[in-house]
Amino acid sequence: MANILVVEDDEVFSRLLTMHLEDLGHTPLVALDLAQARTHLSEIMPDAVLLDQQLPDGYGMDLLREIKEEKDAPPVIMVTGVSDNALVIEAMKAGAYDFVRKPMDELELDTTLNNALHSHRLSRKVHAISKATDYEVDINQIVGKSPSITRLLKTIGSVAASRASVLITGESGTGKEVVARAIHHHSERSGLFLPVNCSAIVENLLESELFGHEKGSFTGADRRKPGKFELASDGTLFLDELGELPLNLQAKLLRVLQEGTYERVGGTETLHTSARIITATNRDLETMVKEGRFREDLYYRLNVVNISLPPLRERMEDLPLLTKHLLRKINQRLHTQMQNISEAAWSRMQAYEWPGNVRELENILTRATVLCRDDTITPDLLGIDDASATDTEAATAGNSELELISLDVLEERHVRQILEYTRWHKGKACTIPSVSSAS
Repeated sequence: MANILVVEDDEVFSRLLTMHLEDLGHTPLVALDLAQARTHLSEIMPDAVLLDQQLPDGYGMDLLREIKEEKDAPPVIMVTGVSDNALVIEAMKAGAYDFVRKPMDELELDTTLNNALHSHRLSRKVHAISKATDYEVDINQIVGKSPSITRLLKTIGSVAASRASVLITGESGTGKEVVARAIHHHSERSGLFLPVNCSAIVENLLESELFGHEKGSFTGADRRKPGKFELASDGTLFLDELGELPLNLQAKLLRVLQEGTYERVGGTETLHTSARIITATNRDLETMVKEGRFREDLYYRLNVVNISLPPLRERMEDLPLLTKHLLRKINQRLHTQMQNISEAAWSRMQAYEWPGNVRELENILTRATVLCRDDTITPDLLGIDDASATDTEAATAGNSELELISLDVLEERHVRQILEYTRWHKGKACTIPSVSSAS
């Protein structure tokens, strides 16, 4: 059906992948390093490329960039076990069709490959029609390996380089500003990232905060002040809690989006802005539009690209990584050495629903670290309770000798429990949020 170049230095994995591709009717061609891959590419242009990152003579990302420079380049799917979330974003920015993590689910790979081949065939048809008619197209804060986080990283990589407006939605505490900063960081913009919390500033001052004001325009305006649009310049303006923006300011924001112009409060000079607008809200803007509390035209202007962030309870497989990351951050901030979590405390954390999401997790871990008298977090320090706490917690809490467990061991046990539950089917294991919730 298609010629597939597999660039993979693990001979066992490449052999298994080759057999699978042959079963699907494809013709695979294997390269064990970059040199072999470049040789193959000089002889034949494949229909698709499955590309690893860590290779004996370099990095797959370098080959990805080379391939994408070619005319009518084939789709490249990164297939790698490298544990680096920033790599997902960089790969998508560089033009990768998709990013599949090892260990991979065969169904996921098959679907991705089929979509890539179909898309490439369509692009070739479009190109042929065009010719015939003479017509001449600090991520380190995002922590997790769950499918939802991987999808998020790929979206960030895809939208970062564009000028499209982005609306980030999700519950409070899911990390909307972190995502907005990641989009700005990976864009080509040279200006500042400036956040504005629309709910934290009173209405009569919010207009000045956004657009600036002239001296004497209102009581207390003793000098000219530039607004965030002016300061953002060629950067990014992030409007958080967008649902709290008053209707009169919604109209002015719409004008900026439509015309790229505005005036300072009390001024007559027309100013121009090239700032990119990223907005976020935990409100249901569609309902607000129906109720007349949010402008429909503004909603569609801002919602060009929608990024919906999952709540923590829907990606509980990321809890061990998040906990390690946040404890490291807390230790640096508080100059502490918190390292361990008791089995009972961990069971309670797994059973908890986390209504406040990652922000609540950080607050609870900070509280526990401050109150802890040694290096182990116990259930009483968490300040949370949940009726769905597991039997393991109750049994552990009743023991006179409390088992202490490091976060590394905790993460290893967590992964092993999930694999045992799925009988070591790695694809199914990736879809399970936690062992307790799956049983």
